[in-house]
Amino acid sequence: MSKTQLATFGGGCFWCIDAAFRKVKGVQKVISGYSGGETLDPTYKDICTGMTGHAEVVQLAFDPDLVSFDTLLSMFFALHDPTQLNRQGNDIGTQYRSVIFYHSEEQKRQAEQAIAAISGGFQDPIVTEVSAIGPFYDAERYHQDYFNENPNQGYCSIMIAPKVAKFEKNFADYLL
Repeated sequence: MSKTQLATFGGGCFWCIDAAFRKVKGVQKVISGYSGGETLDPTYKDICTGMTGHAEVVQLAFDPDLVSFDTLLSMFFALHDPTQLNRQGNDIGTQYRSVIFYHSEEQKRQAEQAIAAISGGFQDPIVTEVSAIGPFYDAERYHQDYFNENPNQGYCSIMIAPKVAKFEKNFADYLL
């Protein structure tokens, strides 16, 4: 029996990343939340100010026998543009930064290696932050599984659905 591990990624709005990782074999749980800031128990309203230091993130509980951390990193980098500093598209602010919060020195090493490996594939430098995980706070209930709960909402149909469709095509072998 394998030991469940955690991975925590931020790459813009957490709704997009949450929606994709829920489809991955071996990912047992996905929680949208906040990490990397100073404010204790922040709310979404707090995060939106950009003043708390937190990033919108997803925390995954995964079975490394079914999906490796390296594979999750590949998926993460496919889901967002790691060259955009403190933004993803129209979402602007440090809360939307590209970040990997590692849970072990091995994850740190793998994240740094993944960044080095993909750096040549982009015209601009990779700005993804690699930091030790600190306090993680669950986002409000309505943010959890937002895409599946609100498929006809404008942002979901215009922004998230195409990303999820591309993700499904690129990672079909890894999906439920």
